Amino acid sequence: MEILEINSGDTAWVLVSAALVLFMTPGLGLFYGGMVRAKNILAMLMQNFFAMGIVTVLWVIVGYSLAFGGFGNEGWLGNLDFVGLKDVATGASPVGDIPALAFVAFQLTFAIITPALITGAIADRMRWAAWVGFIALWSILVYSPVAHWIFAGGWLASRGALDFAGGAVVHVNAGAGALALVLILGRRKGWPEEHMPPHSLPLTLLGTGILWFGWFGFNAGSALAADGVAAQAFMNTFVAAAAAMLGWLIVERIKDGHATTLGAASGAVAGLVAITPCAGFVGGIAPVIIGAVAGAVCYLAIQLKFKFRYDDSLDVIAVHLVGGLLGSVLLGLFADASVNEAGKDGLFFGGGWGLFGEQVLAVVVVFVFSFVVSGIIGYGLKVALPKGIRVTEDEENEGLDITQHSEVGYAFERA
Repeated sequence: MEILEINSGDTAWVLVSAALVLFMTPGLGLFYGGMVRAKNILAMLMQNFFAMGIVTVLWVIVGYSLAFGGFGNEGWLGNLDFVGLKDVATGASPVGDIPALAFVAFQLTFAIITPALITGAIADRMRWAAWVGFIALWSILVYSPVAHWIFAGGWLASRGALDFAGGAVVHVNAGAGALALVLILGRRKGWPEEHMPPHSLPLTLLGTGILWFGWFGFNAGSALAADGVAAQAFMNTFVAAAAAMLGWLIVERIKDGHATTLGAASGAVAGLVAITPCAGFVGGIAPVIIGAVAGAVCYLAIQLKFKFRYDDSLDVIAVHLVGGLLGSVLLGLFADASVNEAGKDGLFFGGGWGLFGEQVLAVVVVFVFSFVVSGIIGYGLKVALPKGIRVTEDEENEGLDITQHSEVGYAFERA
């Protein structure tokens, strides 16, 4: 589609949204960093900050082209027309009335934060060199194909699946990859018998606030215009996070006898995750219901790691995988075409079971693909790297900050 005229308001909103979403990645680092032990905080921050470097370069070289080349071709993968961003600056945007480079930058921030989400699951035990290899391969082999399937009009989108801002592309995708990687890495030394409490909940709450703030760009920015759909997505994001916080805390209070600050933070993030696929397609009371259900269900999902004995350090699977699955499937019930003419009616609005079925298919396909390919990448690195992908027991005891980066997060000296 050739752009006849650039809309300055839409362009400004998309550029601001891209900056907001990028800000989420250091926010994610703080959110996770406060939850790890003090000896591992820099390693966690580094894994997240590094994503902004490596994924950006790979996106420019080939990632964007694989994800969005041949936009709308209903296929499995983009083409190589935009390698090195060839002709992008002078070409037409695939969507709306914004410059193509604004769209490239906005989508880049999604490509960055998606693999960064995985760092919470592998905390305290993955070797730095292994993470470098994993995120580089994952961004090309997993993220770009899935983004094409849904965000670029690929085969799942052409079948009718909806995903406004990344319930499947971002959260189910990252959650499935996290599950595969933790199974290969194994459990932290001492888990679950040894208690490993967060070392700085204030950092986690600060990170939560940054994530919530940035998520307005994540969801409302996905309208790719400063219009009524963006306003609806903005409000839905606000409401779902609040409702999920309450849902999490109510269940936590009933089950454990207290409501915690970590629960408030985790609940809000669960709501943000669940509303992501729905943000521009639902309205009214729907975000309250979606958020509240997500908060309660994601809290209960934490118990899965104890039952099945997989060490998801910071509950990425319970919050992002389960939250993304839940939001994507609930969209099949609550979608309302009157909110967004590009959407459809879900079951509760007279649309029948069609959309619900497509949503289920989409999350199952993305889960299986991401889990399998992530597992192949992780196992391949385990075999190929001389030291494997996991630190030694002595290195784990000493902490990743000093053993992987020769630094410490907190330097205390005698006066």
